[in-house]
Amino acid sequence: MTRNMLAPLALAGLFISGCSALEPVHDLFARPVTPVLAAAASSWAEPPPGYLGDNPGLDGALVIGPPPTPDSPRGKADRAAFNATRKFVNTPTWTQAIADADLSGREGLKSFSCAAGVTISPEATPTLARMLLRMTSDAATIYRPAKAAYQRARPPVGNTRPICVPREPWIATDGSYPSGHGLIGWSWALVISEVAPARASQILARGRAFGDSRVICGVHFQSDVEAGRYLGSAMVSRLHGDAAFETDLATARAEVAASRTTGAPKGCAG
Repeated sequence: MTRNMLAPLALAGLFISGCSALEPVHDLFARPVTPVLAAAASSWAEPPPGYLGDNPGLDGALVIGPPPTPDSPRGKADRAAFNATRKFVNTPTWTQAIADADLSGREGLKSFSCAAGVTISPEATPTLARMLLRMTSDAATIYRPAKAAYQRARPPVGNTRPICVPREPWIATDGSYPSGHGLIGWSWALVISEVAPARASQILARGRAFGDSRVICGVHFQSDVEAGRYLGSAMVSRLHGDAAFETDLATARAEVAASRTTGAPKGCAG
């Protein structure tokens, strides 16, 4: 399995309508692959092409600037946050971080559906579901050059403290700054809040938590996630200048309005 920002799976047939938390995961590090990732690995696939092509018109490294140095106050705070969040191992918060590691749409659409109060799926909202996956491709064209420019080592490099995903080679080779998940989760939240504005606060809170899960998971520093959010906002601003994106956004609004008539998703907490 190649490391491609957890390259999303084909959406067909993958959406799970329930929005309850996954069952707690115990003995996580005795297993080669977590249950969430194991389910995904058998049908790994590239996401559909993005809207912006190979040249998104954004210099991610310039937008975010360099990461904090390890001995700076911010760098020390980042390391302290990594150490402090190891206490979440095998808690519901840890389980949610495992679910948020999945960018296939299966877990992401499930959690954002609960926040939006409407089912977002390939069946109920096909245009919106495909939009979100197309955005993961656009995100990669922005965050990859920035990662390559800064090559920040991830929090678990050089120690054996627990993380919520398997310790695969990409952890040592894929730069930590910025967080692609932080970028994608925040950009998804921005777009979904546009098509479901009545639940914007809940959706944006879910987008924030989606990024924070990367800190809890132990694979990113907090400043990585915040840099990802800056890029997510920049990317959505750029997407609003794309005619195809705007056309899909209008269709997605209609899909969400129609999906709302079927009621809230089943299994959401609260």
